[in-house]
Amino acid sequence: MTEWVVERLGRRGDGVLRGPEGQQALAARVLPGEVVAGEPVDGRIAAPKIVTPSAARVVPDCPHYASCGGCSLMHGADRFVARWKAQMVETALAAHGIAATIGGLATSPARSRRRAVLSGRRTKKGVTLGFHGRASDQIVDITDCHVLRPRITAALPVLREMVAAGGSRGGEIGLTVTDGPNGLDVAVTGAKPLDPALSAQLTALMERADLARLHWGDESLTRRAPVQVMGRARVVPPPGAFLQATAEGEAALLSVVRKSLVGATRIVDLFAGCGTFSLPLAANADVHAVEGLAAPLEALDAGWRAATGLHRITTETRDLAGRPLLPDELNRFDGALIDPPRTGAAAQAAQLAASDLPRVAWVSCDPVTFARDAKTMIEGGYRMGPIFVVDQFRWSPHVETVTSFVRD
Repeated sequence: MTEWVVERLGRRGDGVLRGPEGQQALAARVLPGEVVAGEPVDGRIAAPKIVTPSAARVVPDCPHYASCGGCSLMHGADRFVARWKAQMVETALAAHGIAATIGGLATSPARSRRRAVLSGRRTKKGVTLGFHGRASDQIVDITDCHVLRPRITAALPVLREMVAAGGSRGGEIGLTVTDGPNGLDVAVTGAKPLDPALSAQLTALMERADLARLHWGDESLTRRAPVQVMGRARVVPPPGAFLQATAEGEAALLSVVRKSLVGATRIVDLFAGCGTFSLPLAANADVHAVEGLAAPLEALDAGWRAATGLHRITTETRDLAGRPLLPDELNRFDGALIDPPRTGAAAQAAQLAASDLPRVAWVSCDPVTFARDAKTMIEGGYRMGPIFVVDQFRWSPHVETVTSFVRD
């Protein structure tokens, strides 16, 4: 059996292997410096044998880890994973000639994920509910999860019954499950349409699991408002809406955002969503929240109007990828926050770089697109501050960053 040396991990957490004659291959669940054995098929070694383990290798606690695609780095010690994520950010910036200073790293604890997208399917033997296997359309059935909040894990049996009740044989159901102060909020797609019998069955299941809301297709069954706390406001997000994955990660991001915008009295929040940052920032400044979807902004506005002691928040529905705010619009503010999707904000970055805004707080969920946009900002005359790495997606290759850009 051919032996290989693991040279490094790629962006997705796969090991890049070097063979005895310089051949390259990829393998999952290996660590840099390890010697592994196996024969590649189409450039991948499916189940490498660990010949010489890394000192950073640990035994995963999760019984599903070998097959589940939800985690890919549970075999690495926490210290190794944290450093590797920081290096991913440094490498992405270095590719654009930017030297980064890592100001800190915050890792969310185990069992802290408050939002997850599960998949369910009816089978001949019953129901399969969980995450897809790595690079697979097969669903790995899970009974426990070291990532999810305990309240989500405890609801798995009832969620299985929902899949059994509303799934069609062979079809896959998506379940976006969000934990909040009033209980779980579940949004289901791909299921049978509601009829009176199914509605009664689901209502009974909601009672058993103490769900706050169940959104089934285009209809909602609500027992309590599925609120999320954002600053001084209580917001009811649209079903399946984006939220920061953990409360701990959100707090780490918000801490840096606040410090980056100290002194700003008129802030524009770009890609504002439901108000994760707008509402806390409104404690000290007027905020204009811009988002491409109307529903999150409606939730933000309702939360602001019901809260007390906040400055004014205005909203604007606008596709910032196709129609970014221009310099003359940006110059009405003395601070900006931007939290774009993984594709980054190339168009908006160009307009920010051409503006006179004195300070910008930048949150990113992809180091590569962030590095591209950071180069645009720096070339426009901004000085980038230290990068703070936030790991909300523990044991996955996903990493978030937050930093500031300041005009000297």
